Amino acid sequence: MSLLPGIFSGARHLLFPRLCCGCQRPMLPEEKLVCFICARQLSPTGFHHVPLNEAALRITGRFPMERATAFCYFAHGGLIQHLLHQIKYRRRADLAFELGAAMGTALAEAGFLKGIDALVPVPLHFRKEWKRGYNQSERIAAGVEKATGVPVMAHLLQRTRHTESQTTKTAAERALNVKDAFRVRRQAGFSGKHLLLLDDVLTTGATLEACATAILRDIPHSRVSIATAALASG
Repeated sequence: MSLLPGIFSGARHLLFPRLCCGCQRPMLPEEKLVCFICARQLSPTGFHHVPLNEAALRITGRFPMERATAFCYFAHGGLIQHLLHQIKYRRRADLAFELGAAMGTALAEAGFLKGIDALVPVPLHFRKEWKRGYNQSERIAAGVEKATGVPVMAHLLQRTRHTESQTTKTAAERALNVKDAFRVRRQAGFSGKHLLLLDDVLTTGATLEACATAILRDIPHSRVSIATAALASG
């Protein structure tokens, strides 16, 4: 009887192969997000090993922050852009989860998550989340939780108004677009906690700043750190 799970798993892999999102070739059972060959194209930053890194410098001085990191460099036309496009526009919530799991493993091995009490994904407005079918940052956070055991507090923050896309806006326009766009929904039990804000991409940091400002304002003695799946050009 102990052989049956392996037989079924092998048969499933043959009949319904999981394809690599980079090269579209069937993946081995031990390959999760992309195949081992394409994984070399993800361009990891290694920031979680270096306290004074580019992600931290991009945010430092704008709000009290413990530490910050980004998992991969974002390059136009690169693999991470392709993955994030699939996640945000092709309903690939499974990819967001696997990306989060890979990210969580890297952060945990570097000791970046030491002292973190909870993961807080940047929320979407309910209309955008309904249209997309899920919040990609929440699915990334779920992957981090799976890999590390740090719990996700998906509804700690709420986006109070619909905001325009940040993609084509300047840094000043981005900051104005999300100013006062978030609030803390539940404060009880989070006083003094160290919270890790999670998002898909760090560009200017305007959205993360707006979220962190709401947390630090509304939750007494709270502390905030930042982690994103990718770092884009500011």
